[in-house]
Amino acid sequence: MKTALACLPLLALLLAAPAFSADKAPAANTAAAAASATPAAREEKVATQHTVAINGETIRYTATAGTLVLRDEKGEPTASLFYVAYTKDGVKDLRHRPVTFLYNGGPGSSSIWLHMGAFGPMRVVTTDAAPTPPPPYDLVPNQYSLLDKSDLVFIDAMSTGFSKLLGKAEGKDFWGVDQDTKAFGQFIQRYLTVYDRWNSPKYLLGESYGTTRSANLADWLQHQGIALNGVILVSSVLNYGDTFPGTDLAYITYLPSYAAIAWYHDKLPNKPADLQAFLQQVRQFARGEYADALFQGSSLPAAEYNQVLAKLQQYTGLSEQYLKDANLRVDPTRFRAQLLRGDDRIMGRYDARFEGINPDDAAETPEYDPSDSSIGPAFTAAWNWYLQNELQYHSDVPYAVTGYDVIRNWDWKHALPGRPSFFKPPLPDVAANLGEAMRQNPHLKVFSANGYFDLATPFFKTEFDIDQLMLPPDIYKNIGFHYYPSGHMIYLHVPALKDLKSDLSKFYANTDNQ
Repeated sequence: MKTALACLPLLALLLAAPAFSADKAPAANTAAAAASATPAAREEKVATQHTVAINGETIRYTATAGTLVLRDEKGEPTASLFYVAYTKDGVKDLRHRPVTFLYNGGPGSSSIWLHMGAFGPMRVVTTDAAPTPPPPYDLVPNQYSLLDKSDLVFIDAMSTGFSKLLGKAEGKDFWGVDQDTKAFGQFIQRYLTVYDRWNSPKYLLGESYGTTRSANLADWLQHQGIALNGVILVSSVLNYGDTFPGTDLAYITYLPSYAAIAWYHDKLPNKPADLQAFLQQVRQFARGEYADALFQGSSLPAAEYNQVLAKLQQYTGLSEQYLKDANLRVDPTRFRAQLLRGDDRIMGRYDARFEGINPDDAAETPEYDPSDSSIGPAFTAAWNWYLQNELQYHSDVPYAVTGYDVIRNWDWKHALPGRPSFFKPPLPDVAANLGEAMRQNPHLKVFSANGYFDLATPFFKTEFDIDQLMLPPDIYKNIGFHYYPSGHMIYLHVPALKDLKSDLSKFYANTDNQ
């Protein structure tokens, strides 16, 4: 998949946006013109100069939109990956200027969500927890960008954005857990070479499936001689296999998210004042009484059953009868449909603060995700305007916000590190790869950002997965967990974005070798 507070109208954008250098000739510097005169495998770029104010500092920077070519072992081109890089001007010693590689997930998503919603130097304004009105949309200089802490390279995965296959390559060569990791690893190697960044501090920042990619990629890069300084995980999913249908772990790890969402919507019988303390109580119940009750199944004594049922009703806001009918097990799709049923509303999957309307209020499955439909058009339109007018990048083909063939054809198999290669589990556990990378590079720091109201990647499941990295205490302390009153896309709630930027500033300051 894919921030709020209105600010400057689009009409005034040229005054508010970063300024171009006076001697630039944008008409002659377009990707389309270069593509028409050069071989398809040629690397292209369009550079423009801008400024942005962050924490009272005016930062002059260069924005480079372009492509880098990946090649196979024979040197034949296989792919052209599109990227937008923001690099601070005037830096004389790149050894002490971090570079961060950012991407979204899907799989099959371009990087516009992190780019235009969170960390790029310009941000699209959307309505908080409600549908954003139709255009014109507002773009504002992003005071929460990470450009004051690091150069930023936003990468579009294969078949998203303008990233495309070359030569004899096929989609299956890139559409898979390990195939995708290799492609991103090759891109990073190429970028480090082209822009002389091999000796700069290096970071990965992924969201959603992008965290899956980051965990695997950290291990891949480590084996290629590239030690990372930090990995930033935003709304994580690290192990798909342990919540496979037929297991109870999903019900256990979603429960604290249900409690947080019911708290937000005022559906708890006795709403606690302190959300954090309340969620700690729910965590203890989930891993204790609730997990034990599910483990016992039909042998659970009636007295224990009733105790668990009463607490589930207290923590979820759902009726005891509904919880009985669900056999104490409520999946997130049914929770989205049920909690606000009496209000004739459904909730968003990515962000349960968003509400929508179902045509059939008795349905067990919401018709759509209001947290997706409420923001998608704003991001798409704002990005395309920004790409052409600010970055001066023009193309004869449309920008693919989502690669729909990618997810439909994704190869989910992934071998666990150190296990026989003849067996690949059908769903990936990349937490094992992150653990291996941290054991081999004990200086590697990890930042885990989680939204309380996220029903796509629940925070308690992230805690569980990271706790299974098999790390000794002196390395486990390199992991920090951070929580925000928002959803999957934490930055849609601007106060949460502000806190996220503050926390990340400390993270960059505290990592090694800067």
